[in-house]
Amino acid sequence: MNQFYTSADHFVLVPAVMLALFGCAILLFDFVVFPDPRQRKYLLFFLILGEGFAGYGLWNQQADLANGVREAFHGSLIMDGFSIFFNWIFIAATVLVAIVSYKYLEIEGEHHAEYYSLMMFAQCGMFFLASGTDLVTLFIGLELMALSFYVMVGFLRTSKRSNEAAMKYLLLGAFSSGFLAYGFSVMYGISGSTKLADIAAAMEARGPFDPLVLLALATTSVGLLFKISAVPFHMWAPDAYEGAPTTVTAYLSVASKAASIAFLLRMFLGPLASARDAWEPILSFIAVATMTVGNLAAINQSNIKRLLAYSSISHAGYMLLGLIAGNATGIKGIAVYVMVYTFMNLGAFLVLVALRRKGIIGEDMDDIAGLMQKSPGYALLMLLFLLSLAGIPPTAGFLGKYYIFLSLIETHHYTLAVIGTLYVAVAIYYYFRIVRSMFTRDLTEQAPLSTSFGLRVALAITGILTLGIGLYPEPFLRLAGTSLLH
Repeated sequence: MNQFYTSADHFVLVPAVMLALFGCAILLFDFVVFPDPRQRKYLLFFLILGEGFAGYGLWNQQADLANGVREAFHGSLIMDGFSIFFNWIFIAATVLVAIVSYKYLEIEGEHHAEYYSLMMFAQCGMFFLASGTDLVTLFIGLELMALSFYVMVGFLRTSKRSNEAAMKYLLLGAFSSGFLAYGFSVMYGISGSTKLADIAAAMEARGPFDPLVLLALATTSVGLLFKISAVPFHMWAPDAYEGAPTTVTAYLSVASKAASIAFLLRMFLGPLASARDAWEPILSFIAVATMTVGNLAAINQSNIKRLLAYSSISHAGYMLLGLIAGNATGIKGIAVYVMVYTFMNLGAFLVLVALRRKGIIGEDMDDIAGLMQKSPGYALLMLLFLLSLAGIPPTAGFLGKYYIFLSLIETHHYTLAVIGTLYVAVAIYYYFRIVRSMFTRDLTEQAPLSTSFGLRVALAITGILTLGIGLYPEPFLRLAGTSLLH
């Protein structure tokens, strides 16, 4: 038995095991121990406890990293700085969204146990996307995350909009997974192995313009680019973001995107690295198209969730620029961007969660009108998050864009740097449409905002980090740098 599951395997797998066990335990406890709806609040404590155990396992892994990188299950999983960095982001995003979701689920009248379990199962899939070094492991992790999100997007069972969004997301997601599976099969055919290192060696021996290498690159890229909502595979994002419960939209926009970026980096800096001459011009075009569509489509949106969805598409374009640069600064820039994007984008959606009250959806420009008069604290926090999303100093968002642009200049991609800078101005315009509505328009709705202790805590954390990372970036830059460049 030991040859199949060793102590080293267990050490690497501990965070995922904790997430899976506590996800199942929440379902069992809801059915057996807490049948009374008034006791549902205790289920949130189980999620936080599970995240605590997963975090403890991750902490031990980080301490052990000084002894070197560890592999598990015959090279199917790896414990390195890359995986640890992204798993910390997954834990932070999950906890912040979960503590906000309790009140939101009460307002919507939906089940708590299934929701919290799906969050933990999705995060378990994210773990394998960040840590996997085998095609089978990565695909299982991707589908575990995707299936959980398909259900969560349609979690509002009585909402036609939520059901429609889930159906679109499911159909397009299955279509992209088919492309990805085909690309993986071509890679396996080229190398005779599912290990990323073996595939990388086999593809390098063939050269970047070998027909089979190009076929593997094209089909795999479709699946990867769909997951980060890059153009032209972005169609699902606006509908899914708008139709999903706002807390799910927040979780989908940051945690799923971070996991997908980790997956994309594993592939493009691993098996596909030798084909850079083939994919760099293609990704350059896609990055520009993604920034163009994302920013221009956001201008006329009256629904804030759709506006932030197109904004999320444009941010995927900026992250691709760091990969195109490909140097140490670019990869570090992606790490910094993912980290700051998690907190600033999550914070913006959390303000929208406060706008959801009984009988009021709270997603349109009219719903946020006059927010400064009703709740100055929420309005100022939203202003901070929007400034950061636009990349205005001294917020954290400026730091992410700075490293992306610096990497482009260092690698002489001047045209891409100029285009990216110009689209910052476009982003400022549509973000400030929200600001203008909050600060200059009259109140259209007198009902008090929906608030809770968890929401206040989550907004405080995201607000402090969004400003704090921008004002004192050194420890966060060290974390991003050492994690990805170990």
